[in-house]
Amino acid sequence: MTPQIPIVDSHIHLFPETHLKTLSWHSPTNPLGTQHSVNEYHHATKSNPALRGFIFLETDRLSSITPSPPNHGWQHALDEVSLLTRIALGTPIPGEGHLPDDKNLCLGIVPWAPVPGGPDVLSAYMQQVRDRTGVVWGKVRGVRYLVQDKVPGTMLGGGFVEGLRWLGKEGLVFDLGVDARSGGLGQLREAVEMMGLVYGDLEGEAVTIVINHLCKPNLRLEKVDIRSQPEFLEWKDLVTKMATASPKTYMKLSGGFSELLPLEAELEPDFAAIVERVQPWTDVIFDTFGADRVMFGSDWPVCNVGGGGNDVAWGRWRRVVEEVLERRGLSEEEKRGVWGSVALQAYGIEI
Repeated sequence: MTPQIPIVDSHIHLFPETHLKTLSWHSPTNPLGTQHSVNEYHHATKSNPALRGFIFLETDRLSSITPSPPNHGWQHALDEVSLLTRIALGTPIPGEGHLPDDKNLCLGIVPWAPVPGGPDVLSAYMQQVRDRTGVVWGKVRGVRYLVQDKVPGTMLGGGFVEGLRWLGKEGLVFDLGVDARSGGLGQLREAVEMMGLVYGDLEGEAVTIVINHLCKPNLRLEKVDIRSQPEFLEWKDLVTKMATASPKTYMKLSGGFSELLPLEAELEPDFAAIVERVQPWTDVIFDTFGADRVMFGSDWPVCNVGGGGNDVAWGRWRRVVEEVLERRGLSEEEKRGVWGSVALQAYGIEI
């Protein structure tokens, strides 16, 4: 990759040790169960001087659609917003793992939001986000409500659909997290149906939907003739429908190490073999979305689990993406897009 191409990492998570117990997935044995803040991210990206900055994605805090007890409410998600506000302002609390200069790395913030609650609930919640962020409210570029672990039908509820329409009117992006491998292709079918309802007759004010991690496809399928396997063919069909639902849908080239067999920390991976493994899937992404709607994301620190650890995983995924783009034969302008400018356009970020 040409060193001059600036990298915008469109998908990272951050959490200090003091917030671990507020994460819905945390347990003492979880491999991510320690602090992962900007200091650790610096270490992961130390050999990549082209990194311009990151877009933060919510970390799945304990939360609920309504703010009132006995449910978890909004407190933990809003505390995460406050953490990112301190990072964006360069006003760290001791022990949080970031420094004043790190504010220049924080290009965008995508917090959790109670999307299924519909416009009124969303509006009330986002007002609290605005109050927490203050002068850096402009860095809040969208929201995410993970659906990969929710009951079937969540995306088709009236509150969810109208909530997404409200986000479009407010100029906020929605990050869509579905999981084809662990959750099943039914999640993608539901997402396609949801997009049909959301976009309908909307045009200019339609919400931008940024799809995470290639929809988490089953990259562990037997390599022999992957392109003819039923699971791959249905994934391809559904992703194609997502791409054609609206020109305001985008895809993140991220999350691959979670769907591949784990890499060892000490052994140099066979990058050619990894690229050959993912290429049928990435070819579909570029064929359907086009290079102008595909963006690089690391999924740090989740990438560490399958990628060999914090010392090497970020750089390994960057190398895989570099090889994917080379094999695809992208122009220098298209490469610049995938590495950064597509993310800036999708999220409406100016740097």
